[in-house]
Amino acid sequence: MRLDVVSLAPEAFAPLLGLGVIGRAFAAGIAALQTHNPRDFATDKYRKVDDEPYGGGAGMVLKPEPVYAAVEAITVLPRRRVLLMSPQGSPLQQADLRRWASGYDQLVLICGHYEGFDERIRSLADEEVSIGDFVLTGGELPAAVIINGVVRLLPGTVGTQACLEEESHSALLLEHPHYTRPANFRELEVPAVLRSGDHGAIARWRFEQQQQRTAERRPDLFTRWQAQQQLQQ
Repeated sequence: MRLDVVSLAPEAFAPLLGLGVIGRAFAAGIAALQTHNPRDFATDKYRKVDDEPYGGGAGMVLKPEPVYAAVEAITVLPRRRVLLMSPQGSPLQQADLRRWASGYDQLVLICGHYEGFDERIRSLADEEVSIGDFVLTGGELPAAVIINGVVRLLPGTVGTQACLEEESHSALLLEHPHYTRPANFRELEVPAVLRSGDHGAIARWRFEQQQQRTAERRPDLFTRWQAQQQLQQ
């Protein structure tokens, strides 16, 4: 997969290239990362990319011209999706990461900056994405979150696909508890069922734990999961 990031801070993405399994995926050619700085496409001698907002107000607004030029200079692959990082966007879900990882060969991620971006920049995007109900200084961290989440889902990045299918949010339920040796640590014991060798009982316990954890910690997800189960009956 090709990942193109339009950002005024391209150096923010360099750590991804050496980040554990994500870095190894880039090194192996499973994914490729390219950054594009709108400042390189500014046409005035000061390479200006922002200006004061029409109508007045605090802060500066990212200009449309350099952003458009940066996006239009990017090579277009047949299956491409353009994502705009925005606190006004749709909340990021695991299902989105799976959809982008399996359905596209190229993601273009546009990062805003300053007070905001010119409204006309929105027309470049197929989707607007938010990682939460808060505001950051730019879209670089949300874009890095998406890159990490998508690349780890690409075939060959992690050891087995089974671990991706069983993790939290893969089917709306949170993941079950995990334990390893020792069996007893500071009087905290591993549940006996996990040491029983009874794979059927272990599977049932894990499923029960998934439901219990989701109901307690994310009742919104649990309600969605229950509705999904009713539709499948």
